[in-house]
Amino acid sequence: MTTIGIVGAGAAAAAATLVVETAVPEADVTVLEKSGGLCGRAATRRHEDLVYDYGANYVKSDDERVVELLTETLGTEGLVDVTEPIYTFDGSGSVSPGRDADEHKWSYESGLTQIAKRLFERTDATVHRRTRVETIRRRADGTSPGRTGTWTLLDAGGGSWGPFDVLVLNPPAPQTAELLADAEWDDEHRAALREAVAEVPYRAIWTAVLRYPFELDRPYYGLVNTDSNHSVGWISREECKPGHVPDGESLLVVQASGEWSNRHYDRDPADNVAELAGATADIVGDERLAEPSWTDHHGWRYALPEEGVRHGPLDSAESAGLYCLGDWVAGEGRIHAALSSGLDVGERLAYSI
Repeated sequence: MTTIGIVGAGAAAAAATLVVETAVPEADVTVLEKSGGLCGRAATRRHEDLVYDYGANYVKSDDERVVELLTETLGTEGLVDVTEPIYTFDGSGSVSPGRDADEHKWSYESGLTQIAKRLFERTDATVHRRTRVETIRRRADGTSPGRTGTWTLLDAGGGSWGPFDVLVLNPPAPQTAELLADAEWDDEHRAALREAVAEVPYRAIWTAVLRYPFELDRPYYGLVNTDSNHSVGWISREECKPGHVPDGESLLVVQASGEWSNRHYDRDPADNVAELAGATADIVGDERLAEPSWTDHHGWRYALPEEGVRHGPLDSAESAGLYCLGDWVAGEGRIHAALSSGLDVGERLAYSI
């Protein structure tokens, strides 16, 4: 029996797990996730009668395999499609109709975390949450055919996991690079892999969530800045997703630009929320939006990869039984890209077993 250890329970890891267990049902898969949730930056929170996606906003239908995964493999129960368009705004805050090239903008009534939850539920994988992996250890004691060594993972609490015949890494590239830098793995592949992964640039995003006791009357679902010359990069209306916001109310997810997020990342959250609420009021053209009735916030230190990774070192590492996956491997910071990466890696991994 092949044992597989996966670090991170993001969308890519969930997709890869489903592919592997479908093709090789006897494989034993263990997933270690540092947070209390699933699906990484495709994150959902609940507050009273609110449901909101505060990281990724929706799933595009740009990959036929992902479309099949969402609409057939996982079924369409609770799947919602935002029909309102996306408008644009420039550095001066001037709003214009449309950059809505997305045929579908999917989420779920219960939020985007349903993607990973539903994928993992269709497998026998064991998922351990709140388990932060700090050390990767490689030993030349492989037991599976074709494997020359095994992997052991040490967590922050001193726990040891494994040995695993195969190791899969799903964290954002900077965190994956940190694990590789400290890995107890004496192999020429490690330095090259770590260097390639560390090169991937990331954009931070600071997010404010703003609730209002009135319905905002606008023809669009979202607003995206087109010239990278504004403190705000994105504004979306969660009330456009069925099941997310009570009738007669509005909930805006406001994501700051990368430059603004870097400069204000460690500032008092209340000041960040107030500034972003004021900027939102100016862009949308409604002064009431400067004073939300309730707020939430989150800082994403590693929100979006700006470029993809060099694949040569990743391909070489797979010969040692180590696989990397995620949107940074696909080269695009979107959920469909992460899912696509997971499907690709899952197929290669299953073939190698």
